[in-house]
Amino acid sequence: MHQVIQAIILGVLVGGIYALMASGLTLVFGIMKVINVAQGALVILAAYLSYALFSHVHIDPFVSILIVTPAMFVLGVAVQLVFVRSLRGPDGSELSLLVTWALALGIEGVLSVIFKTTYRVTSPSYADSSWSVFGYRISEVRLFAFVASAVLLVLLSLLLTRTRFGRAVRATVQNPTAATLLGVDANRVQTLSFGLGVSMAAAAGAVYGVIYPFNPGSHYDLISRLLSIVVLGGLGSLGGAVFASLGMGVIEAIVAVEISPVWASFSFFVVLLAFLLVRPQGIFGVRERVL
Repeated sequence: MHQVIQAIILGVLVGGIYALMASGLTLVFGIMKVINVAQGALVILAAYLSYALFSHVHIDPFVSILIVTPAMFVLGVAVQLVFVRSLRGPDGSELSLLVTWALALGIEGVLSVIFKTTYRVTSPSYADSSWSVFGYRISEVRLFAFVASAVLLVLLSLLLTRTRFGRAVRATVQNPTAATLLGVDANRVQTLSFGLGVSMAAAAGAVYGVIYPFNPGSHYDLISRLLSIVVLGGLGSLGGAVFASLGMGVIEAIVAVEISPVWASFSFFVVLLAFLLVRPQGIFGVRERVL
């Protein structure tokens, strides 16, 4: 029982980081119906930027969030304007898969040239430190990452619910045509939202390398997990992505302890398949009506 509770603690902490990564993915899909399969590669790119800042300038990974996040926001805006904005019409979602996958491969190629393919890890002095609470070990890095993720997710939620930009986003999600008629600049909303989605990936990636070793190809496993989370939570649902991330993180950790670490990653897809057989629209998704 002690091991299971320890696994649950670990799963919740890791799930918070997954939630931050997945939030940008589900936000972009909800607004633009774009499936950004480059999200994993963008997380790894941010991990490398944080690694470089720590290695060469000695900037703490958590402090580097303040540098990496706005830089990646600008990159996200540029990507949307150059590659994604022209993807319109009924085939836009399918074409977005090809375009963003090409972007992911391009990022992987550039990182492989600059950093080679060896695994890297960001190692601040507290990387292996932990606290003991009632006999359970809590990693400092994972706890800090969870708190940072929670703060950023709360700020994202406030942005979407309490600001004029957030109202424009919700209007665009519900009915882009009606939103445009009411004076909402849908193109501007989509551009900023894509940049915001990338910045969420960047914030998570900045500390990802402190927790896990990574190389340019790490995005393959990462994007498969993020897509599972987004689909399970309900496409376009921020709350669903958070809930699914925490649940998946806990299940993965318990499977690793009780069965085998080899099966931990596969548990994502088993849970996803089993749940979608019962509720195809996901946890907080809404079934579309066919008229």
